Amino acid sequence: MADVQSLVVPKVAPKGRDIGFAVGIIIILAALFLPIPPFLIDLGLAFSISFSVLILMVALWIQKPLDFSSFPTILLIATMLRLSLNIATTRVILSHGNEGHEAAGHVIAGFAGLVMSGDFVIGLIVFLILIVVNFIVITKGATRIAEVGARFTLDAIPGKQMSIDADLSAGMIDEGEARRRRKELEDESSFFGAMDGASKFVRGDAVAGLLITAINIFGGIIIGYFRHGMEIGEAADVFVKLSVGDGLVSQIPALIISLAAGLLVSRGGQTGTTDKAVVDQLAGYPRALGMSAGLVFVLAVMPGLPFFPFATLGAVMAFASWAIPRRLEAENQAKRQVEEQKKAAEVKADDKDSVKQALKTPEIELSLGKQVSTRLLGAHQELAFRVGKMRKKFASQYGFVVPEIKVADELGIADKSYQIRIHGTTIASNVLRVGEVLVITGGGRKPSVPGDEVREPAFGMPAVSVVETFTEELKREGFHPIDNVSVVLTHLSEVIRNNLPQLLSYKDVKILIDRLDPEYKKLADEICTTHMSYSGLQAVLKLLLAERVSIRNLHLILEAVAELAPHVRKTEQIVEHVRVRMSQQICGDLSDNGLLRVLRLGNKWDMVFHQAIKRDAKGEIVEFDIDPRLLEEFSEQATKVVREYLDRGVPFVLVTSPETRSYVRMIVERLFATLPVLSHVELAKGIEIKILGTIS
Repeated sequence: MADVQSLVVPKVAPKGRDIGFAVGIIIILAALFLPIPPFLIDLGLAFSISFSVLILMVALWIQKPLDFSSFPTILLIATMLRLSLNIATTRVILSHGNEGHEAAGHVIAGFAGLVMSGDFVIGLIVFLILIVVNFIVITKGATRIAEVGARFTLDAIPGKQMSIDADLSAGMIDEGEARRRRKELEDESSFFGAMDGASKFVRGDAVAGLLITAINIFGGIIIGYFRHGMEIGEAADVFVKLSVGDGLVSQIPALIISLAAGLLVSRGGQTGTTDKAVVDQLAGYPRALGMSAGLVFVLAVMPGLPFFPFATLGAVMAFASWAIPRRLEAENQAKRQVEEQKKAAEVKADDKDSVKQALKTPEIELSLGKQVSTRLLGAHQELAFRVGKMRKKFASQYGFVVPEIKVADELGIADKSYQIRIHGTTIASNVLRVGEVLVITGGGRKPSVPGDEVREPAFGMPAVSVVETFTEELKREGFHPIDNVSVVLTHLSEVIRNNLPQLLSYKDVKILIDRLDPEYKKLADEICTTHMSYSGLQAVLKLLLAERVSIRNLHLILEAVAELAPHVRKTEQIVEHVRVRMSQQICGDLSDNGLLRVLRLGNKWDMVFHQAIKRDAKGEIVEFDIDPRLLEEFSEQATKVVREYLDRGVPFVLVTSPETRSYVRMIVERLFATLPVLSHVELAKGIEIKILGTIS
């Protein structure tokens, strides 16, 4: 610690400034004893007035009283300067007053002529009024404030010291901050104590000014009459004007410095400049301004009172009461925006530098190769808009908001490729034919323009990739060309749809439940505290989403779960019951204008799947055991039949028995992930059914 302190270099004043300051003090003291010519007195009086104005301006603009801690010292110097100038002018007035009104210099003569207007009685009255204002009003009030401020500051020191020690012990501040606070506390107590004593300077200065002026008047008249042979009236006229002029020149700086002292000690614990502390608080209550404006308008229309001044002030107050709230709201809005931007920047900087950020992976990420990114660069705004629209569509279609989709460039993948990742794992990738459009043919008619036969990445349907210069010709032939952005977004949408269970988090489930009506929130709490956990309810919702069943009607799902949860523990059985209860929604989502096309499972395969189900003595299903050769044969037949209808572009569902539905779905989803599998009991009433054929 000693080494650190030894490295601290104290602030050194510029060379010669300390000597100049000492010389100035000596000159002030010398003026008490040595005669001074009138032109130097003029210079000293002008300096005294300028110095007092400077002190007042500094007192107005400081942020807090402690920033002007040297005020007591400055006050003592300014008081001694005025007293020495008073004595010097007294010496000149008594010595050379018989020479005329400019015997004590042009400053005193100028003030005497300006204030008194040639009549010493007016000057004497103005001088006495200034004495009363300074001594009784300003100085007395400032002295009382200083006394009380010093007393309460000293009384509060032990408590503030204990607070600093407590913060230091709790680790909220370090030793350097504690030292700084103790120094500030010490300076504060010293300042208010010094201000208590310095206020006595102001009072003494006012009394001294009054006595010196009285001495000058009576002493000058006596000297003029007996020594210089002047008439009593002439001596009174000359010496009263000179003495009152001298008193005015001395009292005006004293009044200014008294005002500065009053402003300083009355600030208390406020921070900011005086105009901010005063104006902001007066203007902070628009209703008070409005009421004041109304009262002033009443005075304006009162008989006998002038209309114009009161009406003008009332209009100003009314306008202020209207404008100030709008200005404050605009300032607060701007301040909130700045704070939010600052917090966001701080969070972003912290996250960027944090090691934890390296462990976070986006839930959904679209990574683009170099050429793909360059190609889509001009469409980034459209890409962001369509991604946001896609998320809204998923929210309305499936009942929950999918996570944010991060679109980023990545140099680690091929230039013409893109990858779609879920929780950091690559789920799908594709090579994008940059600069070409895709035409879905479905195995049917092909365009006449040259192109390459490919597979559409989202659904694997037959397509033709054509250079985009033939786009207009393709449209004339009746085809619908798909641009690169649409190809990527369609693929992304299908990948998200196939991975909805992974994207439904525990947090999402809690949010969905919190948005329900109070009755259904209570039902969810009863289910998840008595029969299953929230994680169990999440598993039910995930199994529904795995088969693309929307959970937007969460209240119906909760009712269905509440019916079976007290009797069954297996999640799969609860899900099958929920599907039956939601059959109207499921069939409605899968039908085409009320028509549901159905592909049935043939009798042979119905029998095979039933025989593969093994039960225990109680009739409960314990396992599913199917011959691998039969499984392979079923896969071949199902692929042949299903592919035929998929290539036609006709939407349909596969229907089987309730007991085997989940097992048929388990096999079919590996062949055709998007093919819905329903049971006979899930076919809702009122839905028109069209049977396309059977797998047999």
